[in-house]
Amino acid sequence: MRWLALMLVPAPALADAVIMTRSLPARATVGLADVTTVAADIPGAATTPDQVVGQALRVAVQAGRPLRVDDLTAPELVARNQLIRLHYTHGSMTIAAEGRALDAGAIGQSVRVMNLSSRGTVQGVVLPDGSVQVAP
Repeated sequence: MRWLALMLVPAPALADAVIMTRSLPARATVGLADVTTVAADIPGAATTPDQVVGQALRVAVQAGRPLRVDDLTAPELVARNQLIRLHYTHGSMTIAAEGRALDAGAIGQSVRVMNLSSRGTVQGVVLPDGSVQVAP
């Protein structure tokens, strides 16, 4: 007599993955209309649009490609050669000056800036308003 055993094994659940709906070049900012989610288990892929919307691409991404978290970076707030406001703070004293960014940078990144008054180069941190805070 033969016995046949049937064993039911649940299929693995698929996680969501964020997929590009259109091709974008490197340094472009990802918008909500640029992405969609699909059920797929893709290692390293972003799982929700909230993780990618408003971020800048490190590399060009083609339509239909999964968007990996490593493909993204904070968007640049200060562009190279952009005129910006410098803030020097020492104790309770604050001095503002005009400068020209020598590097591009995102919020919290360190950039080099040329003070247009003194023609000296200083290092500072990009603030959320696009100005640069220079350490004393």
